[in-house]
Amino acid sequence: MGRIGRCVLLGVVAVCLAAAPVRAEEPVWIEKAIPAHLGLESVTGALDGDRLKTVVKHGKILFEARFTVHDGAGRPAATQAIIPTKKKRPVRETFARTFGPDANACTSCHNVPEAGGAGDFTANVFVSEGFESADFDSTAPQFSNERGTPHLFGSGLLELLAREMTADLKAQRHAALLAARKAGQPVTVELATKGVGFGRLTASPDGAVDVSGFDGVDTDLVIRPFSQKGVFASLRQFTINALNQHHGIQPDERFGTRWTGTEDFDEDGVMSEMSAGDVSAVVAFQATLPPPEQKTPENPAWKDAAKTGEKFFADIGCAECHRPTLPLNSLVFADPGPNDTAGTLRQGDVAAPGAIDLSEMPFARHLTRDESGAWLIPVFGDLKRHRIADNQVDHFGNEILAQRFVEADVFLTAELWGIADTAPYGHRGDLTTLDATIRAHGGAGRASRDAYVAANDEERGSLIAFLKTLGIAR
Repeated sequence: MGRIGRCVLLGVVAVCLAAAPVRAEEPVWIEKAIPAHLGLESVTGALDGDRLKTVVKHGKILFEARFTVHDGAGRPAATQAIIPTKKKRPVRETFARTFGPDANACTSCHNVPEAGGAGDFTANVFVSEGFESADFDSTAPQFSNERGTPHLFGSGLLELLAREMTADLKAQRHAALLAARKAGQPVTVELATKGVGFGRLTASPDGAVDVSGFDGVDTDLVIRPFSQKGVFASLRQFTINALNQHHGIQPDERFGTRWTGTEDFDEDGVMSEMSAGDVSAVVAFQATLPPPEQKTPENPAWKDAAKTGEKFFADIGCAECHRPTLPLNSLVFADPGPNDTAGTLRQGDVAAPGAIDLSEMPFARHLTRDESGAWLIPVFGDLKRHRIADNQVDHFGNEILAQRFVEADVFLTAELWGIADTAPYGHRGDLTTLDATIRAHGGAGRASRDAYVAANDEERGSLIAFLKTLGIAR
């Protein structure tokens, strides 16, 4: 068994694509969606110019690839769990609508309005708690949570915001611990970053930290901006989990010999299904997707209504969670990132992370900056979790299982950028209109929801007109 590869010379940089191991007798027309694998050396250090274009192009090919069994699609002996876990007994079926694999390609779900976008109700997935092996054959809510597909536009910027917010919160914890030790008594500090409050922390002189006052963030103070529960810290982690769960493709960095002792963990006969360089390329493709943009309606009446609706949006408190912008100090996206952990490639595993300066992307010209020079990212979110259901308004409290220790009725604030082009709505994609989605807000969103319901038709209509301007630029 050998490897077949090719190198593309870009100026003085050779980008090497090394194919997965193939048998010498394999015909050239074998039905593979992955033509070659990317070496890790090709995605480290500064990525710019033609080198970046090559990596992003490879990532897009993989994102749109319709994986076949010759690529390694299917996982007869592996479960969907985020920790490599063997099934009690291998299964023959390639696809399982419940626990997966449930899709040929990333674009099977991320396709509205185009590659990298959201998914319709028919593309819903079923996710377990996350750590269990959890092979289930029922869509009943006691076995899994049904989820719609969010879009990925602007996801590189979103991860950068989360990294800076995480660094801020950890710095506040460190400062509190130093102050408590110096004072010889407990010190309580308010946790806040980029204008978003995350509760309070009490540090003791002995180094203990009271986390009972935390609000909307995990006890490790890592902001996790991906998934509707906010449980994935990075695009890399999100990508690796999705490849295994939805496609039965096992990336080497989690399922390879380093961790499991075999190159064929899922026992499907295919070795080294996704290289670390491949994962980096898929991450680069997603990280460089342009952020959604607020559109200016051509219709004068719609334009006036949207302007009124934007003010009404703020007046009734929607902007307290759906913050129109969050400031970002640096647009340099490094992968692996600082918050990648076991099961993903980490910064210490490479000589230098792959670095993409998003300020060089065409979309950066449309970003504004504040008086301090920070980029204003129009997310219409706060990267914080909130309880979003109560006893009277409980539509968003319809799950039974917790996910990664996040309670069933607690969700990450949905970023509204792109919402005009990504219907249907809600974490299940079961709400067809924005009006119904607003009316479904309970818990932390209840006061704003009640103000919306109590408003007149013209006010409600203007808010919808405003939300309809938050589209994905095409």
